[in-house]
Amino acid sequence: MKMRLLKGLVCGALLAAPLANAVELMEWDRTPLVIDLPVGQERLVVLNRNVSVGLPLTIAHDDILRVQSTGGVLYFKAHEAFDTERVQLKDESTGEIILVDLTAKADASAEQIQVISAEVAEADASERPDPAAEQRAPLPVVLTRYVAQSLYSPLRVIEPVPGINRVAMRLPGSVETLLPALPVEARPIAAWTLEGLHATAIELRNQDPDRSFELDPRYLHGALMAATFMHPTIGPRGHLDDTTTIIIVTRGPLAEHLQLPRFQPTVGEG
Repeated sequence: MKMRLLKGLVCGALLAAPLANAVELMEWDRTPLVIDLPVGQERLVVLNRNVSVGLPLTIAHDDILRVQSTGGVLYFKAHEAFDTERVQLKDESTGEIILVDLTAKADASAEQIQVISAEVAEADASERPDPAAEQRAPLPVVLTRYVAQSLYSPLRVIEPVPGINRVAMRLPGSVETLLPALPVEARPIAAWTLEGLHATAIELRNQDPDRSFELDPRYLHGALMAATFMHPTIGPRGHLDDTTTIIIVTRGPLAEHLQLPRFQPTVGEG
């Protein structure tokens, strides 16, 4: 089968990829990966290796399928529907070929895909701690991990933690006092509670079109127990990496630990 090769760096980890509503895990066990593309929407595929992409000539046209690689992610965007085509991903280090059966249709999911090898899946299973050990982890760690899974993972893979509940945030639509030193918009997303601690997820979006910034917890204002940025940096406005999320842990609601405008309207969800 004739192929056109598109070379690019495809690597990265789940939380290092651009934000998405959920992540679908796929295991490469030498069985072709079945990937459906939504027509007119971009779908991201994250791997842990450098690959070249081989497309059949029937879809190797930008007006049918666009393929881009940047920041460790492979971006597919189908401009029209097409039947299943066999695509080859060649590992640049080992020469291994990963086969993908690619289809484009109107009702396909746009959920991000994370591809792992069978060896990695087996190692993860063998190293996964037992539930009792998970509960012995510090509460801020347990709460932060649960929130990260809730934001980035499909519901079917979220590990249940007894006692965690979704709570109202009662925060303004934009928390301007959180990172006053950076030109970022801070928009509250959701909050959870566990044994008196609250974890609040806040979306950060860079408003500067010319500069990227390193994210440092020391920039934060407020009486906070812990803060976890999902990415170490945030790119210029309009770039693929101009948005990230921070998970903040406080004792009690976050609103009680920030210097908020006195008459600011509040938002929240249960």
